[in-house]
Amino acid sequence: MGTGGKGKTFYEPQKLRVAASAKAGLQFPVARIRRLLKEGQYAKRVTALCAVYLAAVLEYLMAELLELSGNCARDQGRKRIIPRHILLAIRNDTELDRLLQGAIIWEGGVLPHIHSVLIPDHNKMRARAESEL
Repeated sequence: MGTGGKGKTFYEPQKLRVAASAKAGLQFPVARIRRLLKEGQYAKRVTALCAVYLAAVLEYLMAELLELSGNCARDQGRKRIIPRHILLAIRNDTELDRLLQGAIIWEGGVLPHIHSVLIPDHNKMRARAESEL
């Protein structure tokens, strides 16, 4: 019920929403990280850039860990990464080991290590065998 104007009403098409992760070029959810930062009350205010930066750091760390774990799985002839591969990847990389030194990887086991005292010395064994003859 207009005022008698001649023109038709024109509605602009709504712009498609673009996710913050897509704007930043990341795979990790920027909006979820921002929401969790706000809910956690780590600070009174949280900027949008803070969430983008944290998402980028987390994505980089995960990419690094997945690459090292994948290499470990491939070295053992496996096609699937298991917690053991993740543990070996973390403990064999000095930077990741220092970052996650207090972390416990469930079902990861321990690093293989045999104390040098327990390794038999073949030279001593030969000398002992020769002395017995």
